[in-house]
Amino acid sequence: MKIEEILKRLELSAATGETGLDREADAGYCGDLLSDVMANAKKGALWLTIQSHQNIVAVAVLKEMAAIVLVNGRSPDEETKTKARAEGIPILLCPLPAFELAGRLYELGIGRP
Repeated sequence: MKIEEILKRLELSAATGETGLDREADAGYCGDLLSDVMANAKKGALWLTIQSHQNIVAVAVLKEMAAIVLVNGRSPDEETKTKARAEGIPILLCPLPAFELAGRLYELGIGRP
């Protein structure tokens, strides 16, 4: 499913995403420990996290993720937004906790075999 469709269907907002909303997301990953995400997240995943510093963008680029979703009402600082725009990584915002958002994504078919 395209990031843009997920954004609309789950009523998320975009902190960045001028480019990249046409990417396909076929998996998800919840994690706040960067080393864990680097070791276990899959290419094309939506990454749900509370981390909002600019290192999340580097990890998303390294793992070729579809987008980052900041949960629990978190939002990125300007440096993180600038880096995300430069790398073409959408950062989406969600007021829900990761567990609830993950369930809604699964209902949409994200991460199902």
